[in-house]
Amino acid sequence: MKNFLLTLLFLPLLIFGAEKTPSKIKEVTVYLNSALVEREATIKLKQGTSEYVFTGLSHKIDESSIQVSGLQSTSILSIAYDINYLNDELEFKNGDELKQHIETLELEIALLKNSILGLNEEEKVIKANRAVQSNSENLDLDKIKSISTYYRKRITEIKNQVYKTNLKINVLNDSIKIIKKQRAEKNNEPLIPKGEITIKFDAPLAAQLDLELKYTVNDAGWIPNYDIKSKKLNDPLSLAYKAHVFQQTGVQWDNVSLILSTGNPKKYTIKPNVSSHYLNFGPRKPVYTQVKKHKYNYNPTVKLVTGIVTDESGSPLPGCNVIVSGTNVGAQTDFDGMYAINVDKGKELSFSTIGFKSESIPIYSSVINTRLEENSEMLEEVVVVGYGTSDISRKVSGSVSGVRIRGNSYVENTPPLYIIDGVPVDNFLEDDLDKNEIQNIEILKDVNATAIYGSRATNGVVVITTKKSTAQDGITSTQFKIKKPYTVVSDGDITAIEINTYKLETKYEFFAAPLINENVFLTASFSDWEKLNLIPGEANIYFDGSYAGKTTIDPYTLKKEMTISLGVDSNVTVSRKQGKNFKSKSFTGSNRILNRTYNLEVKNNKILNIDLVLMDRIPISQNKEIKVDDIITNNAIYDKEKGLLTWKMKLASQQEIKESFSFEVKYPKGKSISL
Repeated sequence: MKNFLLTLLFLPLLIFGAEKTPSKIKEVTVYLNSALVEREATIKLKQGTSEYVFTGLSHKIDESSIQVSGLQSTSILSIAYDINYLNDELEFKNGDELKQHIETLELEIALLKNSILGLNEEEKVIKANRAVQSNSENLDLDKIKSISTYYRKRITEIKNQVYKTNLKINVLNDSIKIIKKQRAEKNNEPLIPKGEITIKFDAPLAAQLDLELKYTVNDAGWIPNYDIKSKKLNDPLSLAYKAHVFQQTGVQWDNVSLILSTGNPKKYTIKPNVSSHYLNFGPRKPVYTQVKKHKYNYNPTVKLVTGIVTDESGSPLPGCNVIVSGTNVGAQTDFDGMYAINVDKGKELSFSTIGFKSESIPIYSSVINTRLEENSEMLEEVVVVGYGTSDISRKVSGSVSGVRIRGNSYVENTPPLYIIDGVPVDNFLEDDLDKNEIQNIEILKDVNATAIYGSRATNGVVVITTKKSTAQDGITSTQFKIKKPYTVVSDGDITAIEINTYKLETKYEFFAAPLINENVFLTASFSDWEKLNLIPGEANIYFDGSYAGKTTIDPYTLKKEMTISLGVDSNVTVSRKQGKNFKSKSFTGSNRILNRTYNLEVKNNKILNIDLVLMDRIPISQNKEIKVDDIITNNAIYDKEKGLLTWKMKLASQQEIKESFSFEVKYPKGKSISL
């Protein structure tokens, strides 16, 4: 058994005389659910066949993805990927001093045991000599007493010395046990196996090769994350696009160049084949389930998910079952359609309730709101809840008066204070910054400038934000090449990386739908968002320098304009009340008649003038026995197909506006409907 273990230990060194070769990570392309690692190594080949083992790699490599380049005229005869579970690197990395101490004690024990063996041998010699003398000589009584005294004394000394030596050995063994325990505690890191790629080369001539070794690894990816900031009405929105990169590949990515890709290599990419479908009598055939488009990717950092479940009209769905797929962990939505569920052991949430299609969504965010469908699929508009902040007074596109950028020249007697990526820069000159590196330029003047930067900002402040990455659109994905190198450790923790920050020209409106919610929401709408290459992810919302909550942003919409809700504003109020109806007849013939009038009232208690969109609805009949007549919409824009009413209002400060609408519903007696 001992020889077998020794053979295993030295096996990597004995395989065909293969030479162990180190390599260094040069660049990593991180996908949403995996990563492409590019390593570089230099080897010297002799003419003919030789074999090299590239060690210290991840044990989670997809073997089919291994690529080698930089071969020149050399050929590859074979490539093999193996995992080495014999990891002695940990032993020498941790607890070297303890290991040496143990070896010293073990050596001392060995010497003491040798001493005992010597004493035992001396005892044997004494006993043997005594037997010889007693048989070969005629000894007188005095001589016998003298010899006996010597033997007794020396044997006693030997026995005592052996005893004392054994006591020392026991003490040393106890010390070794204590040290081994300490060493085990110090060496309590998990044993991480390492991957090895063995390549057999055939070189026509001796050569030195600078090789590039590429492969994909699992248990790695990145998660989009956004910061949405707005200070006040009519200010542009600031959208910070960030990535949370994680990996558990067993190898640290140390100070490497990173490329973030929106691609997802694990997606099902085989083109479907549509064949003829024939009808005939006989047993029922299986019903084929349509594969839905996956918009979201699993976020392993989420532990608790909250959200709201609604129907297609936006009304909350109480009693909806929310289950962590593949587990018995579940929750139900409350009266307002809200839920909260722990998701430590799951990757997908399943939503189901009577009368609606079930929906399964990957756990991509800590806030997941969903609408369940009754009849057909529905694309819903992006809604983000919260507030944001920004320190700008206005966005300036291209050039700014007083700013000197390469390719533009301006003259001003007293220069402003320049802030480059948050850092004040003195004596800013024309060639200090390439115009192509600028993401955004803003100006702070007068009180706004001095309030933030003090007396240095007397002549104004020019705030310049540079690009943190360069984006390149591919056929099926977008890649962000990060300019700054990063270290990403293999522990699953998040490394936050800024992709870019954008300033978005924004239209602000207040929105109210008192039929569903009596709160008034401040919304921000912007276009051209498609150019930002956004993907679904969490968003942190800030307003006036304060954190106001978390939500999600979902760019998968067909609308050209994305609407973001910045939260509830209590300074704008709305009410909806059913009016009294004094019509004399509630029955006619075999029918029952219901008359409904609703009065809406909106008031702007803010000191600013605002734009507000008010919405309500009139029911639509899906049965010929139910008639909806006498519709009066007054000032509303009426969508007859959907039954939706919309008022677009401009309210001055302290202004109050009242609106109303009415309709009549006729249906057979003895039946009931829900208005």
